[in-house]
Amino acid sequence: MTHPEPDAGIQTLLNNYFDVLHFQDMDLFDRVFHTDCVLYSAQGGELSVRPYAEYRAVVAARPSPASLGNDRRDQVLLFDQISPTLAFVKPQLEMYGGVMQDYLNLVFLDGQWWVMAKMWERVADASAIDDAAMNTAMG
Repeated sequence: MTHPEPDAGIQTLLNNYFDVLHFQDMDLFDRVFHTDCVLYSAQGGELSVRPYAEYRAVVAARPSPASLGNDRRDQVLLFDQISPTLAFVKPQLEMYGGVMQDYLNLVFLDGQWWVMAKMWERVADASAIDDAAMNTAMG
């Protein structure tokens, strides 16, 4: 059985996810990413695997997109929930001049939703998206 819209708990998790990546609030990070979470990417043909602790250290050490004045254009492109304890989300956000899309595997454990696995990819430059929007607006 699939659910067409995220429930309140998943929606809260997604709002927190977008806040974590924009503001880099590490207390919130610890409420979004499960300590067994792993991140994956294969940009440029190189596999990158980052366990929770490694990813947390990277996020804590870099300047936040908010502090750099990055625009915030968060959106959920796809959502599917297959059970009361498992869901999938494809969010898109902008940070560090890029448009990022993720595949998030969510799990409900210990009374809350968590990101258990994340696959990510930089799909475009933010300036390319801005230029395309400007061209569309100008007709």
